[in-house]
Amino acid sequence: MRELYYEEVFLTIMSLEFLFSLILMLVGFAAVITVHELAHAWMADRLGDPTPRLMGRLSLNPLVHYDPIGTTLLFGLLVLRAFGVPVIPFGWAKPVVFDPYNLKNPRRDAALISFAGPFSNFAMATIFALVLRLIMTPFSPFAFFASAITDFILLNVILGLFNLVPIHPLDGGKILIGILPKKEAYQLDRFLNQYGMILLLVLIFPFFSSTPPIFIILGPILRIILRLLIPGNPVV
Repeated sequence: MRELYYEEVFLTIMSLEFLFSLILMLVGFAAVITVHELAHAWMADRLGDPTPRLMGRLSLNPLVHYDPIGTTLLFGLLVLRAFGVPVIPFGWAKPVVFDPYNLKNPRRDAALISFAGPFSNFAMATIFALVLRLIMTPFSPFAFFASAITDFILLNVILGLFNLVPIHPLDGGKILIGILPKKEAYQLDRFLNQYGMILLLVLIFPFFSSTPPIFIILGPILRIILRLLIPGNPVV
């Protein structure tokens, strides 16, 4: 009877721990996406376009960046993944709209606006890597948060790297268009507008092997960055 009681207590604790981890993961994703979109809006505003500010996107409120389809899909797939369902989480936040006619150099400034999102993720990853080093000292009372901070760093690095892939509709596509010569940029922009989404789906889903091509491409870069940021590289 006592063994049954202890087993029930154990299962209850494990279920609470799982629920806490799931909530923490969803909150972490919401924070990462919010700062990413805010960075786009802030850069557009700094470059002379008030459109994102007028639309209320200069905000840390996650709800203003919530896309009813893309964000719901992402969070739903994350929950399914947490319960062991073999799905690949993907989705998107509400895109930050800007008016290129308000920009002094539309192609260059569009690239800067696009780059601001991934840059914010790498900046957050770096800041929290410093925090992680501070709390990993012996007898630190905050060592409990090390795992959550490590996951938060990982989320930021993955989102930053993924968005730098030079394909529309990702930020990397707009960045590449902004740095190429005008003629080549125009030709590539037309191509990516037509086939970018198809290329992205091919990269995300494992059509030809058990591992998605995007993991094969970004994996080595991800490992290098995490070795620099995370002491002991527990996630590499």
